[in-house]
Amino acid sequence: MARAAAARPADTPPPLPLLPKRRGIELALLVGAVLISVCGYLVVGLARGHALPGGAVRYGAGLAGLALLAHLAVRFRAPYADPLLLPTAVLLNGIGLVLIFRLDLDTPGDHAAPTQLMWSTVGVGLFIAVVVLLRDHRVLQRYAYVCAALALVLMAAPILFPAINGAKIWIRVGGFSIQPGEFAKVLITVFFAAYLAANRSALAHTGRRMGRLRLPTGRVLGPIVAIWLISVAVLVLERDLGTSLLFFGIFVVLLYVATGRTGWIAVGLILAGVGAAAVGTLEPHVHSRVEDWQHPFAGIAAGRGPGQLAQSLFAFAAGGMLGTGLGQGHSYLIGFAMKSDFILATFGEELGLAGLTALFLLYALLVARGYRAALGLRDPFGSLLAVGLAALPALQVFVIAGGVTGLIPLTGMAMPFLAQGGSSVVTNWIIIALLLRISDRARTPRPDGGGSGSGTASTTGSRSGAGAGSRSGAGAGGSAGGSSRSPARSLVAQDGGNDAGFGARSWVVGFLKPTRSQTPTRSQTPTRSQTPTRSEARARPQERRPAGPAPDSADDAASPEAGR
Repeated sequence: MARAAAARPADTPPPLPLLPKRRGIELALLVGAVLISVCGYLVVGLARGHALPGGAVRYGAGLAGLALLAHLAVRFRAPYADPLLLPTAVLLNGIGLVLIFRLDLDTPGDHAAPTQLMWSTVGVGLFIAVVVLLRDHRVLQRYAYVCAALALVLMAAPILFPAINGAKIWIRVGGFSIQPGEFAKVLITVFFAAYLAANRSALAHTGRRMGRLRLPTGRVLGPIVAIWLISVAVLVLERDLGTSLLFFGIFVVLLYVATGRTGWIAVGLILAGVGAAAVGTLEPHVHSRVEDWQHPFAGIAAGRGPGQLAQSLFAFAAGGMLGTGLGQGHSYLIGFAMKSDFILATFGEELGLAGLTALFLLYALLVARGYRAALGLRDPFGSLLAVGLAALPALQVFVIAGGVTGLIPLTGMAMPFLAQGGSSVVTNWIIIALLLRISDRARTPRPDGGGSGSGTASTTGSRSGAGAGSRSGAGAGGSAGGSSRSPARSLVAQDGGNDAGFGARSWVVGFLKPTRSQTPTRSQTPTRSQTPTRSEARARPQERRPAGPAPDSADDAASPEAGR
């Protein structure tokens, strides 16, 4: 030990301990998630038929096989990924399959559970493809405008097809149907994250000040506002209020995260309120939903019987604290949307307030781990992308739960992983795959010996030490003749210089300026001829550098495609 310490140079920091991969913990949690889902399946069969359901073995084997394949992909391709994301997603998907199977028993002519299991298989397949093929999430930043154009095409495509249940959000050809807006929300989130990461300094520090809010210039804010307005206009034409509200929420959240200005939250709430009031007044389909929200029991008073929202409220009331038990509720009275929009009412009736609390905690855990991955990253694009992807299920759960409980008008969105819908479950698995890839980048040890990529004090020592070590190791001064300005530097070298973190100006994620290493390189160290003499130092007035954030690192610069 003494010889090893003596052989190591004095200025070389000692190697830091590696982070545990925790793949064994992930596998144990996956086993628990599969067992809980299978137990729920068995309980439903016993409650309805007083016998074990015939497809229990097939259902359990299918879910366990999907979970195992996903785990193997993460174990070999993203070994440092967050160990809680995949088990949480498997548990939510398994609960959704149980609820759909339970509702299938009340609708003999419509069996949706096998179809949902098939779509879950497709989703897990795409999950594995993303984990295996996408080696670095920063590759997506190069295709920001491609993602925006593709998202607009996907959102506009349903206009050419007839409306279903009052909204033009489906593409149906024969017996096959798809909802392209579900995929568009991931693409538009990638565009927002890439553009805001490239222009976050201009958005935060330039423009005209109005009170406590600084409005950026039109040249900086114009492109992203134009894309957002086009997307919202298309969704309004399709009468898809839920997705348009989701896109607006993602836009405001990422704008707030990128700038750290709390005023954007107030502006977003005001604009959302004005827009919702205008659409709710002018659009008949949306206006009818607003009327149902304001007067949920009007049908009973008029002698027409309770509507969907009234039946949903009755289901929650019947559930009470502990629920009526799986398979013993009457939420099938809700009608045609009981497996999609109102599946949360079935869950609330049969598992009660205690079950709803546990379900919301699962969603909260999913969102929190996404935010944790964002906090651990050094590059602004990855942090914004993680926040946006985690905010998608958070906003969806709020909007759907608020609609079925009468807090806000119904929007027609699908509960993530829980409700019937192939496009929804496939998109949610893609979101989980991207979050796992981002969390793996955040926790992976640095190749230059600077610790992990998280930048946290518990894993990398001090923030300044990690930034200095990564910059020297990335090419600024770590090797003779190395240069961090090389146009061919790798993504690993780019990540080595990024030291952007989150500040306290926003409650979770407000960006600070990336700090520059204070250790001068050999070319920056003044020589004897450049050093002023004592007399010259006395004659020269002392210069004071203004206090302020350090300029952005060259390694934090976004790609030309994202900053166009």
